[in-house]
Amino acid sequence: MSERVIAPKSRGFLFLDSHPDGCRQLVDEMWQAVPAPVTAEGEGPVALVIGSSAGYGLAATIAGLARVGIRGIGVCFEKAPGRRTGTAGWYRTAATARLAQQHGRDIVFLNGDAFGDAMKEQVADLLAERFGGRLDFLIYSVAAPRRTDPDTGDVYASVLKPVSSPYTTKTLVFDADGAPEVKEVTTAPAEGDDIEQTVAVMGGTDWERWITFLADRSLLADGFTTAALSYIGSPLTAAIYRQGTIGAAKAHLEATARTLDERLGKTVGGRAVTSVNAAAVTQSSTAIPGIALYTGLLRGVLGDTMVNPVGQLVELWDQLTGARPLDLDDEGRVRLDTWELAPAVQDAVAARWSTATSDTITELADLDWFSDEVHRLYGFSVPGVDYTAPAETDVPWPVPTALDTRVCD
Repeated sequence: MSERVIAPKSRGFLFLDSHPDGCRQLVDEMWQAVPAPVTAEGEGPVALVIGSSAGYGLAATIAGLARVGIRGIGVCFEKAPGRRTGTAGWYRTAATARLAQQHGRDIVFLNGDAFGDAMKEQVADLLAERFGGRLDFLIYSVAAPRRTDPDTGDVYASVLKPVSSPYTTKTLVFDADGAPEVKEVTTAPAEGDDIEQTVAVMGGTDWERWITFLADRSLLADGFTTAALSYIGSPLTAAIYRQGTIGAAKAHLEATARTLDERLGKTVGGRAVTSVNAAAVTQSSTAIPGIALYTGLLRGVLGDTMVNPVGQLVELWDQLTGARPLDLDDEGRVRLDTWELAPAVQDAVAARWSTATSDTITELADLDWFSDEVHRLYGFSVPGVDYTAPAETDVPWPVPTALDTRVCD
């Protein structure tokens, strides 16, 4: 037992500890927000979610379990409790596994480097031994600072930089007392092989490697479908995002989808798509200059009509499973961001952006919501949690139950 009171101490948007009770309650809320299942009774499809513990990958996992009744595997890379608490993703994974077991969903969570072939071997063995040797769906949701190439051992590092020229933008920060400030920051442009390095980490290379690896083991079911989660975003953030180094990686991801779609159509009658999701507060997005300000202003314009990640991933699963028609744009992408990029919405956000200062920001953006969302990433600011009480931090990684002892609905 390792109980202690956990306070939300942070450096900017990065928190030093996570709250296990808050993370568990947050996962409960996400599960409860999923509409009733759309699949018939019986064993659901087998799915692999790569990047299952945070952001849209977590939403994909929970929506898949609660809406579609998926079975299968979640892969993530989280830190165990030790001198500090475990990472938030560690606690969220434990909570997701608990709910899955309660609802009779057979899912195994693996903790390790998704870029490495050792993890691919482990997943392939599990699919063969536990899940009948077939995979119906693969969701790829990986945001990482670096990647080691399994063939060469070369280490690539991703960067968030504009291309060609420096980029100056407004950004939102909070001072030591929690007061909001709107500042200007300038980011130097990409140089050397920054673009190639970022594409090597965040592009489609590893996604395609996963598909090839599983196909070579004859593990792709007829009709196998895969989706990589992506983002385009607003013209206000385009220079640092879609037109920057990360945008080059997203373009590579989309080109990979087209290649995989043609290949899977010929081999297993399947398909590959990218899913363009809409803005949300995530651990990855808060690191991008300007995104915090943009998201707070977007919430100020839309309020509760913003569609949260679980709502978006329910829509994606409905389309992937045929509960709703697959709705693709001209480039073969599922677009879950149309409400965000509607011209009237973008015009309203742009107007607020142009007048946003430290003096006006509280009138223009929903900062209470934004601050709460950042805290919730680490299990804080979750209603119903007593943060004055000691919490047990030594939460074990979930061990799958034996197949014949699973709890069923």
